[in-house]
Amino acid sequence: MVSPNYHQRLPDIDPEETDEWLESLRSVVDSAGIERARLLLHEVLSEAQDLGIQIPPASQTPYVNTIPWDNQVPYPGDLQIEKEIQNIILWNSALIVSDANRRIDGIGGHISTYASSSTLYEVGFNHVFKGKESNGIGDALYIQGHGSPGIYARAFLEGRITREQLSNFRQEAFLDGLSSYPHPRLMKDFWEYPTVSMGLGPLAAVMQARFWKYLTDRELVDTSQSTVYSFLGDGEMDEPESIAAIAVAGREKLNNLITIVNCNLQRLDGPVRGNSKVIQELEGLYRGAGWDVFKVLWDTNWDRLFAQDIEGILLARLEEITDGDFQRMSTLSPSEFRDELFSGSEVLVSLGRNLSDEEIINLRRGGHDPLKVYAAYHAALESDKPSVILAHTVKGWGIESFAGKNTTHQKKKMNLDDLIAYRNRLQIPISDENLQENPFYLLEDESDALAYIHERREQLGGYLPSRKSLEINFDLPEEKTYSEFDKGTPEGQKVSTTMAFVRLLRNLMKSEIGEKIVPIIPDEGRTFGMDPLFSEFGIYSQSGQKYKPVDHKMIMKYKESRTGQILEEGISEANSIASWLASATSYSHASTPTMPFYIFYSMFGFQRVNDQIWQAADARARGFLMGATAGRTTLNGEGLQHQDG
Repeated sequence: MVSPNYHQRLPDIDPEETDEWLESLRSVVDSAGIERARLLLHEVLSEAQDLGIQIPPASQTPYVNTIPWDNQVPYPGDLQIEKEIQNIILWNSALIVSDANRRIDGIGGHISTYASSSTLYEVGFNHVFKGKESNGIGDALYIQGHGSPGIYARAFLEGRITREQLSNFRQEAFLDGLSSYPHPRLMKDFWEYPTVSMGLGPLAAVMQARFWKYLTDRELVDTSQSTVYSFLGDGEMDEPESIAAIAVAGREKLNNLITIVNCNLQRLDGPVRGNSKVIQELEGLYRGAGWDVFKVLWDTNWDRLFAQDIEGILLARLEEITDGDFQRMSTLSPSEFRDELFSGSEVLVSLGRNLSDEEIINLRRGGHDPLKVYAAYHAALESDKPSVILAHTVKGWGIESFAGKNTTHQKKKMNLDDLIAYRNRLQIPISDENLQENPFYLLEDESDALAYIHERREQLGGYLPSRKSLEINFDLPEEKTYSEFDKGTPEGQKVSTTMAFVRLLRNLMKSEIGEKIVPIIPDEGRTFGMDPLFSEFGIYSQSGQKYKPVDHKMIMKYKESRTGQILEEGISEANSIASWLASATSYSHASTPTMPFYIFYSMFGFQRVNDQIWQAADARARGFLMGATAGRTTLNGEGLQHQDG
């Protein structure tokens, strides 16, 4: 039988030795089976990496945690106190939505998203995310929009949000309430980065991380100790914007960017990938784009089972189960789960038979285990690449009537039985009488848990999310910057408004505020007559310029530089406007005002980024959007669509 693989023909100084290695692999498959051969190959690849042998990583790794238990760093916190805090936040988060809908039917909100992602946030708030007092800038948190109730619930314990505000969830227009999602326009001192509509957050996060590199490389402000964290769901990954810029992050090695994908396997209507595995799909996508990938699939209670799985039979069983079945299995009783998972071989049956119902219940997904989650954060922060954490969770985790159900996204209210069961599970000291009339729980002022919350955030540099806008004071350009335009266009000359703008832009870039000007171009600089600026001010590139451009002998050559001022974003209006947003809000997130000019092709540039322009308005952006080459007489050779600006 001929192998279906097409082997690359690579330089080989000793084909006979190569064939001996391949024959050894065939022998292992024949004598010990495919699983044994696969294990050996992964071990060889790991050893090669340790030896410094540069081999592109396989796009997908086995369906186990990326970080094995014996490589985990010690957990730095008090797990018992943190569990108490997390339980209270989980309770208040669910009740923010449920209580609002009990009083105002149909007001909406989301309960199940934060229930599944709570550990991902809490480990971060307790041990990872740096506040603005740490270095004057802090970390950037792009919160998944549907998880906002959990962020409010934590802020309530911190004393930054009142009980009245919790009661007025989604009623901020007329009351002292809370916005549905992260909206700086509505809560200007709390939210910093808007992330809704879905997909806009991860795109903005990549270009935010790149812009922080730009600020540091151009010595405008030091952002080297700040990290961008982007939270989103696996269903959100279907939005084109979610993956629009991941190649940029990989190519430019944005090691100040960590994306956390909450893989609860569900979207609004049903499974994200019912017939396959979304985590494996995302791993291949990110690895292929040059990211480090950290899969957090199984909690600590699985470690002992994997240690016993010498022949790889359990792993093979887990790898053959589709996401649709994993979702369903999260709703099974312990005995049903045992019968379905530990089946197909006597080894598996024996393994399952030796587990009690309690042990079966404790076989949780990795995204709910703080030890595994912290290990992933720690590894991501040590990486020299952008990193993604793919965390396996259960949607609606902990709420029996919600968890894993297809309807969980649409469930906005908990009935009395739900409330009693959830209260008991989380051990919240609230009486039955108060479950519907006064449901929010606040820690006592002298409690150890409250002291722990404040101590951890003090150590990390203050509370997040938080938005600050310092007063901006700098001298404007002198009158001579504009004086050449006072006389208008000389008689007999024809100058387009775009060309006049480019001359003004150059003057501004050479003025007293010149270093603050950020020109952003979606690969249309020559169309707009901006190409003379390339050599004079340089195009920003983290890699500098490793090649000799074809026009290197010309005065107006194509010049890339690590200190370049122009952001040339290629044919991508979405990336361009995301960079513009990062610059237009730097007065707030970096305490360093910059003045972006996004110069776009009038017909296409605006209509393709309307949602992001709305996002920029929400973020309180300050900058200039310049529609160049407008009107029917500018680009006749391109056809009517190009002329309809």
